[in-house]
Amino acid sequence: MGTVVEASSKEASGSSLSQKKPKVVFVLGGPGSGKGTQCANIVEHFGYTHLSAGDLLRAEIKSGSENGTMIQNMIKEGKIVPSEVTIKLLEKAILENENDKFLIDGFPRNEENRAAFESVFGDLQTGITPEFVLYFDCPQEEMEKRLLSRNQGREDDNIDTIRKRFKVFLESSLPVIEYYNSKEKVRKIDAAKPVEEVFKTVKALFTPVVDKAAA
Repeated sequence: MGTVVEASSKEASGSSLSQKKPKVVFVLGGPGSGKGTQCANIVEHFGYTHLSAGDLLRAEIKSGSENGTMIQNMIKEGKIVPSEVTIKLLEKAILENENDKFLIDGFPRNEENRAAFESVFGDLQTGITPEFVLYFDCPQEEMEKRLLSRNQGREDDNIDTIRKRFKVFLESSLPVIEYYNSKEKVRKIDAAKPVEEVFKTVKALFTPVVDKAAA
């Protein structure tokens, strides 16, 4: 009986998403690459809604729901939260928001995330895939310098932890970037430049062709 309910629920959400046809841009970059700052700029200038996979998981935990408790227990035990759980939260956030343009920040973190996203969003009637992947490329030394200067005193941002996070990013997220690059969907940004210069490059990617011609 549960299977029928699950199937019909998936069908209903699938149908809602295909009707909405959201425009999705994935945002990836190492810790300290400045993607949070740039996402805020894109939201302000181009009216996107910023969805952070990490923030959605934290909000679910804070809500005290059964799902939130399960997520919290998994994190406590050092287990990775299943991709399906994160995707369900993303799907819910997209459907509940009136906007139809979304920046999905820090996702997909790995190949498993990517495959799960495609199996849920890609098997809809219209097939929802990212418009492109915004990749903030920044040298490790620059990211370390930024994180250490802005997070003095925070235990989770000491040099060893930062290097571990960077290593995880290289091992997990680079294969995702390579996958989308093979489909010519990656827009690589030199994130080592000053914030204003970086946004100038980002802005060009989001400005419609018509606006560019008019300018």
